[in-house]
Amino acid sequence: MQWRFPEKAYVKLHQELMTDQAKPNRPAPANKGRRLPPEVLTEAEVSALLRACSNRAPTGVRNRALIVLMYRGGLRVGEALALRPKDLDRAAGTIRVLHGKGDKARTVGLDPQAFAVLERWLDRRAARGINGHAPIFCTLKGEPVSASYVRVLLPRLAKRAGIVKRVHPHGLRHTHAAELAREGVPARLIQEQLGHGSLQTTDAYLRKIAPQDLIDAMQKRTWKH
Repeated sequence: MQWRFPEKAYVKLHQELMTDQAKPNRPAPANKGRRLPPEVLTEAEVSALLRACSNRAPTGVRNRALIVLMYRGGLRVGEALALRPKDLDRAAGTIRVLHGKGDKARTVGLDPQAFAVLERWLDRRAARGINGHAPIFCTLKGEPVSASYVRVLLPRLAKRAGIVKRVHPHGLRHTHAAELAREGVPARLIQEQLGHGSLQTTDAYLRKIAPQDLIDAMQKRTWKH
């Protein structure tokens, strides 16, 4: 007798994949346990990724804000998804991460343009009657969004945007750190922004994704042809 996937179970699975309510017990990412080389996005690629989000649908506005936060704030996906409205201070331009890696708290800075994108989602969720006790990045019913949902979302948006690089939550953090290094931000400040336990960790991190000294040295070379 040939086994058939139960119709009700199929419908439920389809609904979960097609809605924005990602469940916490979704399977781990396919690359779990494997270290893949980091791929930093260009500004043009980040812009294309953001344009791939709907600018009108509430979930699109939310996803756009989440991407902007991880890209411009350098937050880990778990840190971003744990935020509550009370953790934001627009006047000061800061975000309070209460439970970072190792359950360490820190304050990160965020530029006004990024805050504006974030506030657009906050206005949308408030209009839907979602209270301030729900996570900032919640479903349209005020329920938490899981990291696995974001890990599925980003490659889908990247494909829509025509980006051939591997796009994932930590890649946005890599891109944030690389941009700070190119802008000449001191490594100590990058360490504090990223929440690294030591400056040595940040130095090793930057050498992998933004070896600026090496790039500058190579660009100064000339040759005759």
